[in-house]
Amino acid sequence: MPEISGNQINGLGELGRRAPRMVYWAPNPDVIPHGNLQRWFYSVDPDNPHLGKARKERTRVTDFPMPELSDRPVNKSPEDWRCALDRFVDEGHCDMIGVARMSKDWVYDGADVRQKRIVIVGVQHDFEQISTAPEATAGAEVVRQYGRAAASAKRVAGWLMEQGWPAEAITGPMTGDVTLIPPALACGFGELGKHGSIINPEFGASFRLSGVLTDAPIAETPARMFGIDEFCQNCRICEDACPPEAIGPDKQTVRGTEKWYVDFDKCLPFFNQTHGCAICIAACPWSRPGVGLNLAAKLQRRARRKSES
Repeated sequence: MPEISGNQINGLGELGRRAPRMVYWAPNPDVIPHGNLQRWFYSVDPDNPHLGKARKERTRVTDFPMPELSDRPVNKSPEDWRCALDRFVDEGHCDMIGVARMSKDWVYDGADVRQKRIVIVGVQHDFEQISTAPEATAGAEVVRQYGRAAASAKRVAGWLMEQGWPAEAITGPMTGDVTLIPPALACGFGELGKHGSIINPEFGASFRLSGVLTDAPIAETPARMFGIDEFCQNCRICEDACPPEAIGPDKQTVRGTEKWYVDFDKCLPFFNQTHGCAICIAACPWSRPGVGLNLAAKLQRRARRKSES
């Protein structure tokens, strides 16, 4: 662990707004204070067959070349562009897709992002695999889904380039120019949960993200609210399940915004020792298959009764 706190780098307790800064998963670990810790992550269980296979597949995906940019841009209405994206879900390349107008608040300090829109892609975990957390099988499932998310983002970016629109894929877990959770919230993927991950009724918190930066005039998808924030205020399941007690009962102010927050300095050592953890995602009641939609319907009925009383 470095001398500087990861929470300090992330802006915990800061009242003013500023650009986010990398704490972990830097493409070049030498440029961040936690670089040695990040390198140590890969020294844990290096010969595990589950992790090795998943990493090899993810590397194959990220190294796959992109098509050439067509010199004849296709013109469509924003709504037609948006509908065309649905085929990536219909064909099973991803499980969710949405579009948000880019905000400078999402761009990491020092990065230069000029595209006007970001397409967010989501892929769901296999619940049986992720529920083995913190075993290596869960870590391998995370790596596998990062690979699938990367493949989906590159497919979307490649398709846009074939349509004559420049596009840049952002693939995890390595940090790109943009932090992905805020635009995913903005384009309707759900609400931020107490454990720091997005929750929605369809997939709970059990999914991974990738993105595509572009200027293609795609219609944006609206944010969605389900009452999850209030639910998290009254739920302690992920708090109690977190071995290093990195999840607190109250929201924190981070770079001028009050939000649910996971303590980096408590989380990262255990995260490294267990090669990814994911206990909070597996323990979240929204992540259990078939539970989320019923919970959302119950919360909607409760909200309706409150408004009528």
